[in-house]
Amino acid sequence: MIDSRKEVLGEAFESNSDESLVELVHAGRSDALDYLIRKYHYFVRMKARSYFLVGADREDIIQEGMIGLYKAIRDFRADKLSSFRAFAELCITRQIITAIKTATRQKHIPLNSSVSLDKPVYEDESERTLLDMLTGPELDDPADLMVHREDFHRLEEEVNNVLSTLERQVLALYLEGRSYQEISDKLDRQVKSIDNALQRIKRKLEQHLAAGARR
Repeated sequence: MIDSRKEVLGEAFESNSDESLVELVHAGRSDALDYLIRKYHYFVRMKARSYFLVGADREDIIQEGMIGLYKAIRDFRADKLSSFRAFAELCITRQIITAIKTATRQKHIPLNSSVSLDKPVYEDESERTLLDMLTGPELDDPADLMVHREDFHRLEEEVNNVLSTLERQVLALYLEGRSYQEISDKLDRQVKSIDNALQRIKRKLEQHLAAGARR
């Protein structure tokens, strides 16, 4: 059944350019996202082979590369960039290098039991915040922006309410730029447990925001 679905996806999108596929993803086509991620998975693995992350195995590096790919899909704008592949390579490489730099830092960062939506996702690399990541493109209209800010603290509180203590701890460390292995060591949990927690976080936040949009 899964192989059959992959074949259907391949046939449906094989004639599309990467740039048009990203437009479909931005329009809400999850099948286009699945296709792009599968298409670039081998490319990510090849990029990951060039790097070594202290205290982590190769799958951790690949995972970081996949995060970089996801960011590329999320942030690509055809009106500003001509080639998605070049932008994806930049984002994948930057994400892996950021993970390596973070892994070599020896400073202690205390755990925070709550998550701030206006905290930069990757402090050394970007000013984008968790709120930006969850709500999509920036608002240009001043009136919309005012309403957005009025709802900010309410949304921040609601996000913390839907996450468990462990999930808040995992997300706080993840937003510091920590790798799965680092979070695992910090919380004394298996890497698989960290991965599962992040998947739950993503699912909960998406469901919460979708429910809020319907209200």
